[in-house]
Amino acid sequence: MNPSWRKPFGIFVIIGIIIIWAVIVASASGPIGTLPALVQAPIYLVAGIIWILPLKPLLQWMETGKWRE
Repeated sequence: MNPSWRKPFGIFVIIGIIIIWAVIVASASGPIGTLPALVQAPIYLVAGIIWILPLKPLLQWMETGKWRE
């Protein structure tokens, strides 16, 4: 069984997604920081979850080589 290049490539893509998303959220922290804490909390909660959404198809591709079942 030959090792697949998809897993190392997928890991780099995941790291890239995390870095890009962190930069986006950090750049928006100035305007968000002026909002009340009760408004900031849901914004950061949603921002902390959204980056996970593209991972399911990426992880599936890493394992099977297909984007859809």
